[in-house]
Amino acid sequence: MRSYGSYIAGSDFPSESWVYTVKAAAFLDDFMSNLKLKRELERGFRDDGHALPAVAARCALTSDAHLQEVLVRAREAAPVWGTFPIETRLRLGERVHQEVLRRRAEFVEVLVAEGHPRRLAEWEIAGVLQGTSPEALALSHRQLHEECRIGPRTLTLVRKPDGVVVLSPPQNAAASNSILGVPALVAGNTLVVKAPRSSPYGVMFAWREIIAPILDELGAPPGTLGLVCGTPNKILTQWLESPLVDDIFFFGGSERGIQLGVDAVTRGKKPVLELAGNDGCVVWRDADLDSAAEALTESFFGSGQICMVPKYAVAHPDIADELLARLTGLVAKIRPGYPDDPDVLLSPVMRADEYFTHLNEATAAGATVVTGGHRMEIDGTVSETGPFISPTVLRVDGLADARELAVVREETFFPLLPVVVPAVDHDGLLDEVIAFLNANRYGLRNSLWTGDPDVIDAVATRVHNGGLLKVNDSHIGFVPRLSTHGGTGLTGGPFGELNYPLLRTSHLQGISVATGVQPRTAVFDSAASREVPR
Repeated sequence: MRSYGSYIAGSDFPSESWVYTVKAAAFLDDFMSNLKLKRELERGFRDDGHALPAVAARCALTSDAHLQEVLVRAREAAPVWGTFPIETRLRLGERVHQEVLRRRAEFVEVLVAEGHPRRLAEWEIAGVLQGTSPEALALSHRQLHEECRIGPRTLTLVRKPDGVVVLSPPQNAAASNSILGVPALVAGNTLVVKAPRSSPYGVMFAWREIIAPILDELGAPPGTLGLVCGTPNKILTQWLESPLVDDIFFFGGSERGIQLGVDAVTRGKKPVLELAGNDGCVVWRDADLDSAAEALTESFFGSGQICMVPKYAVAHPDIADELLARLTGLVAKIRPGYPDDPDVLLSPVMRADEYFTHLNEATAAGATVVTGGHRMEIDGTVSETGPFISPTVLRVDGLADARELAVVREETFFPLLPVVVPAVDHDGLLDEVIAFLNANRYGLRNSLWTGDPDVIDAVATRVHNGGLLKVNDSHIGFVPRLSTHGGTGLTGGPFGELNYPLLRTSHLQGISVATGVQPRTAVFDSAASREVPR
């Protein structure tokens, strides 16, 4: 059993109160017994967690005094770390890449213990590696500093750190998402990360065992990194009220996140919001249907409990039947199982009641269940109480009224994919589909399958919804240079866009260094001295 205290200014602080991580596989074998074990350990009724194979880790709950202390030490370190050379801070990204690569297998096992299916854990680590790749860091260098010489002046555009950044990752993929804090450090900020009380293990492993030693190696001052765990609302409230905090980097639901953004701005803080997604995928009449169907199965990865998987599709009426047939065949191969099984992509569903509410509303309105629609046990047998839900495909006929259905209109967090089929093809159908995408209140990412360059150009030019558009590609696969997160609307709030945390947690400053300039001349003659074009 690994044990993590709160990490403050380079020291680990244990606690009288701990959160224990019992391996997900143990819960699947015997939920009630292992829930009882977890509660007894956390309530102090037993202290033998270190001797139990089912217990993977424990993380200290941070005291009120230490919650304050970690911010004080971050504020003290901020002006020191912020003046470290850009090359040193970029070295942090390089070393994180190297160490995650070296310890990739170990990192995957940590995520599997938390309940991430092995293949998805490997995908998450691939995202961390892509975000710290040489291509990503080269882009970061250009974003941080640009210099040129014009006449008697050296002109510089440089991004300066905001100061103290606090980060609250999501519960469902906390560790990998929390590593988006690395670019905030590269930007010169100090950082406090809150490990979710429900899933702290991966976050503490990544930051305490991989990233904190690298910061020590680089000579970062104590306080550059802090790690805490505790009650979310209490910690977020403290962050909002504290004058020591500059930016709040928050992952979570849209309703809570948008209000948090308003509260942050009201208090003079910058919100960086990663909220819900309701991603669309359009399959046009000339699409490669085998590849498009394969991409749509990504909707069911993690049982749909990932914000960036496709949440709905729009299928051209000429190919809808064939696409659904191919999709159904692929969906039949997706099965439940233990998270360490490399062939398993489904996870237990936390919101089964919401699944059936959405399903029943849609079918009552005329949607057709193509496949799925029931709960399952771990071996795939149909069950009224199973922890898994069968991957479900709905056919929704008609584009105009589709968003009246909650399953199309809202983000869902279960394996339910509505495929919207417009009634007929006509000259204005592409315009209607583009308008449909843009009408989405969320805006994480969209994808398109077509071989027609004119369709690609129309969608790329006119779809303003979303932080990322992918064409003829995996919906969730990572690509060089383009960020993995960020979006518009209810996904990112009023400041939402493709999220480069290095940019979002820094501010642009211009610097002019002149030689031999006469002030009066610079004021009155600089513009007049330029040649007027004829």
